[in-house]
Amino acid sequence: MSLCRTQRSVHLLCTGLSLMLAVILTATALAAQDEPTPRAEIFTGYQWLDPNGHLPTPFQDPNNPVSVKVPSMPYGLGASFTYNFHPIFGAEVDYGENWDGGGTMTTAAVGPRFTWRSEGLNMFAHALVGLNRIAPNNLKADNAVGPILGGGIDLKIWRPVSIRLIEADYLWSQHHYTDLTSSAFPDLQRPVFKSTRLRAGLVWNIGSLAPAVPPTASCSVQPGEVLVGEPVTATATGSNFNPKHTLNYSWSSTGGKVTSKAASATIDTNGLSGGSYTVTAHISDPKMKKGGDASCTANFTVKEPPKNAPTMSCTANPTTVQAGTSSNLSCTCTSPDSVPVTVGGWTASAGTVSGTGNSATLDTTGAPAGAINVSATCTDSRGLTATTSTQVTVENPPPPPPPPPQSSKLSECDFPNKVKPWRVDNTCKAILDDVALRLQRDPEAKLVIVGNAETTEKRKNLAAERAVNSKAYLSGGEAKQAIDASRIETRTGNAGTRTAEYWVVPAGASFTGEGTQPVDENRVKAVPDHPAAPKKKAAKPKAQ
Repeated sequence: MSLCRTQRSVHLLCTGLSLMLAVILTATALAAQDEPTPRAEIFTGYQWLDPNGHLPTPFQDPNNPVSVKVPSMPYGLGASFTYNFHPIFGAEVDYGENWDGGGTMTTAAVGPRFTWRSEGLNMFAHALVGLNRIAPNNLKADNAVGPILGGGIDLKIWRPVSIRLIEADYLWSQHHYTDLTSSAFPDLQRPVFKSTRLRAGLVWNIGSLAPAVPPTASCSVQPGEVLVGEPVTATATGSNFNPKHTLNYSWSSTGGKVTSKAASATIDTNGLSGGSYTVTAHISDPKMKKGGDASCTANFTVKEPPKNAPTMSCTANPTTVQAGTSSNLSCTCTSPDSVPVTVGGWTASAGTVSGTGNSATLDTTGAPAGAINVSATCTDSRGLTATTSTQVTVENPPPPPPPPPQSSKLSECDFPNKVKPWRVDNTCKAILDDVALRLQRDPEAKLVIVGNAETTEKRKNLAAERAVNSKAYLSGGEAKQAIDASRIETRTGNAGTRTAEYWVVPAGASFTGEGTQPVDENRVKAVPDHPAAPKKKAAKPKAQ
């Protein structure tokens, strides 16, 4: 029975070690070190233990022993020392002790530890073998050799110190109490403890496994030799930086304007003189406090092309102007060498020229009739110049045109009749006869009649009726003036008087109509002097 248990224990231990090794080897391919691995790690902290085993009761008959379960031990301390040979692998020495009112349990073990290290968290597993001592009250202490399998999680808060969030271990040991029980009770003669141990505390990180490989940088430019104005592309490549971190790049150059795009930069060589220049890149890891940056340089050469003077042409629009008016001037300047150019230095033989850049304006006020020469100068960024002129011809202005015809108020009628305030009386008819005579003499002219009303007059559309009645008299009244109704427009005004105004509009002129509104003659009709009496309604027959 004991041999079988021993074989099962060995099999369990081997299986556990194999699983942990597989997990560690798999994680190794993905793990990345943010900082140097400490040479040694010391853990100190709290430890809780459940022995999970039974012991015989003391002072009992060996042939009739009584089994008692060893209770959990909430009071305890744990410590370990790990020496790292590799970021993944290290050798660990472990010590732990727990106690309560029923006794103590102490372990001391040694074995390998495997660690998976990430940016802010370490996860480890260990397989230890060592001494397991139990010292219950009223029973002799017993020592046994057994494995400790488990692992835990460490939270990195500061390089010298980490927090062990949890460590969970399985402890196996077989003890011997043959003097207290007979061979008929093998489970009490050689009780097996399958203990569970939990820990938490601080991990002290000492030294470093190996000096960190400093990051380096290399720079290159393409092309290495350019003409002035041609761009240069620079590229920086970093080595030994953490591949999980985003790097910062800064660029500078002894000449030209640098436009950075992370690991590459473009250098604008416009305006540079011929010669050799140096571009510098600085690469830094913002997550590394020390040793997380590197710089590199590369050289490029700028050559000046042949120096050709700029070419220039100027035009005027219009080329012929009246004295006192202006002409717009424009010049086009280009450099055969494709260097920047500017236009300025405008001059004129007469008049006044003003402008900036390649555009200007010639003011001919006070200039005599004839040709005016206007010149401008083009200068490139190297100081080479070209001058060109154009001509503007000034003519004396023609005589001013006659003023355009205007509409004018011819006359006005009053409507004093309070009973028939719309009525065109004899006085107004005489005035309208004169208006008709004017329209007959000028058949191209038109007439605008503007009717007005006082604000105290309550009759609706009274102003419009005065205008419409005046039009009715001119086009078909008793005087038979027979003025074409299409030549007469009726409107209402805001004069606030009992009047109708008569405006003559000559051919080519227009009536501004300010403050007036057109009359809808479909709705407002001429009102006769004697309106027809309203029809009487037929009487309803009396009921029989």
